[in-house]
Parts: sequence; structure tokens; C-alpha cells
Amino acid sequence: MNSRRTRLGSALAVILTVLVLVPTAVLFGRVWTDNSDKRDSTQLEKQGVEYMTALTPLVSALAESQSTGIQGVSEPPESLAAAVTRVSAVDAKLGDDLRTKPRWADLKDKISKLPKVTGPVNILNAHVEASDLTLALYAAVRRNAQLNRDPDGDISNLQQAVAVDMPSTVTGVNRMGDYANLLQGLPAASRAQVQAQFAYEVLSVQDSVKQLTENLQAAVDNTESDTLSGSLVSALDSFRRGVEAMNRGANPGGTPNAATMSTAQSTLQLALSNLSGITLREMDRLLDNRLDSIDYRRTEAIIMAALALLLVLGALIWPAVNRRREAEATPERPAGAGESTRGALDRTGPAPGPVGPYGNPGNPYNQAPGYGDLDPTRRERSGAVR
Repeated sequence: MNSRRTRLGSALAVILTVLVLVPTAVLFGRVWTDNSDKRDSTQLEKQGVEYMTALTPLVSALAESQSTGIQGVSEPPESLAAAVTRVSAVDAKLGDDLRTKPRWADLKDKISKLPKVTGPVNILNAHVEASDLTLALYAAVRRNAQLNRDPDGDISNLQQAVAVDMPSTVTGVNRMGDYANLLQGLPAASRAQVQAQFAYEVLSVQDSVKQLTENLQAAVDNTESDTLSGSLVSALDSFRRGVEAMNRGANPGGTPNAATMSTAQSTLQLALSNLSGITLREMDRLLDNRLDSIDYRRTEAIIMAALALLLVLGALIWPAVNRRREAEATPERPAGAGESTRGALDRTGPAPGPVGPYGNPGNPYNQAPGYGDLDPTRRERSGAVR
């Protein structure tokens, strides 16, 4: 009966263990998979931020090359070569993961041919093509790094600002200034097309500035970062002053002031470069904070799984340890051993003699008379002998 109960208890322990372990394992697997997916996605976004950090100087360098080329400078600026080298390095490192190698190879080829182009209009058109390819590369990095799908509101607005609004604004502002310079040297008959392009860029810049301001404000409103708001305030104020000066020089509806626009252009590009750097650093910091949180949750899941496993092992081992201790505390002996020994003694030992007057076994040949139990008719044994 005891053996059957022991087997039944062991079977129940195994069943309960399975019922505990299976849901725990399934839950741990889902948590681990979700954690790994979030970690991989965040790492990919960090790669996108790193790539765009290298692209930012390229946009400014192309703008500088376009302006100096229109003014008759044949040699490209040193900043362009440095920017190309930097993007080539980051593309060699991250291009496979972000699927940017074909785009960068095409853009790099276009940039290498810029010094061979002659004529202000042709130089401008060639740089416009290169700039458009740069904006397309921004879009590819943003899309392939999944930055455009980020679930957090602050990062989502920051990536929109730094990957779309800022490079578009830099490119548009530079084209505004260069179209204004071209208008001064063109004959009246050839100005219509350039004037239309100038007006289009003015509207594009205004729209980009509006979108940029709204996205940065939304990022500040939705963030939990302690540094984002303070970092963006001064840079955004400088950027807005540059935009106001650029609009005054553009003089929409009238004749643009090329000198005013040139000064505002330099100020605005510097402000945008500073603003872009701050935004990219804040994005990288926010992504690092997310990775820290993901790592903490991963460690927490491992500890909880290990604890559950230890509890289950303890529940399995403890009954066996108790049974072993009980077996060692009670030595085994054959059943009925005491009864058989006593029977043997009863069979081999002397038969009990008569009980004495005090209830003790007596010797039949050495019995003392019981005091107070005298028979008056009985003669003394000593007298009879005499």
C-alpha cells in the first residue's frame, strides 16, 4: 500500500512539473523572441543614424561645391573630398545591412564627374542631380534602417526632421541662393525658367522649414529625455533667424538680393549643420537608452527562468531526499523477529517454579512457610523427625 502511494505521488509530481515547465518555457520563448527582435531593430536603427551622420557633411559639401562652381571655381572644395571619403567608409561598413551600396556607387560616380562640367547652368544642373541622389540615399537609409517605423514619438519625429526636412532645407536654401546669382548674369530672355525655379525653391524651403519646426516641436513634446529640449532650443532659434534673413534676401515677388541671400545662406547652413548634429546625437542617445532597457529585460527574463527551473528541481529532489533520510533514520529488520526470539526462549528456558509467598518464582525444595498461615492441628516437622 505504501509503495503504491509513493509511486502515485511521484507520478503526480512529474505531471505537475510538466504543467509548470511547459507554460513557463513557452512564455520565456515568446519574451526572448520579442526581446531579440526589438534589440535587432534598435541596432539597425543605430546603424541608420550612423550612416546619416556621415551623409550630413556631404549635403553641405555639395552645396558649397555648387555655389563655388557657379562662381567659376573649377576645383571642388576640400570638404567634398573629405565627405565622400567618410561616406565611403560608412557604406563599406553598413552598406550590406542597409542595402545602400548600389545607390552610393551611383552617387559617388556622379560626384566624381562634377569637376568636368563647364558652364554655370550645366554646373547647377549637375549638382542638382547629385543633390537629388543624396536625398534619395537619405530616404533609402531611413527606410531600410526602419527609422520611419520607430514606435516612439520622439525618435519618429526626430528621424523625419533629420532625414527629410533638414537635408531638403539645406538643398533648397542653397539652390535659392544660386538661382538668385544666376538671375543677375542672365539676359532677360533667359530668365523666365530660372525665375520659375527660384520661386519653386522658395516655396519648397518654406514648406520644409515649417515641417522641420513642427517635427522638432513634436519631438520635444513627446520625449522623456532630459537633454533634448535644452539642446534644440538655441540651435532652432539660430536656424529660424537664418531662415528670416534668407526670406528677406529672396524678396518673393520682387528682385532677390544676392548679397543678402549669400550671407544668410552661410549662416543658415551652419545653423542647420549644428541642428542636424544635435538631432542625430539625441537620436543615438535615445536608442542607447532603449538598448539598455532591452538588456535589462533580457537579464530579468533569464533570472526569472532560472529561478523557476530551480524551484521545479527543488520540488522534484526534495521528496527523494526526505525518503532517503527517513530510510537512514529507521534501520531495517525482519518482520516478527522479536516474537520468534521470545518463543525460542520460552521453549528452551527452565519451566517456572511454584510461586512463592510474595509472588516470586520459588524452589519446590526450599519453600518457607507462610507466616500467619498456621494450621493448629499440624505437628512440627522437627518433632516428627525426633
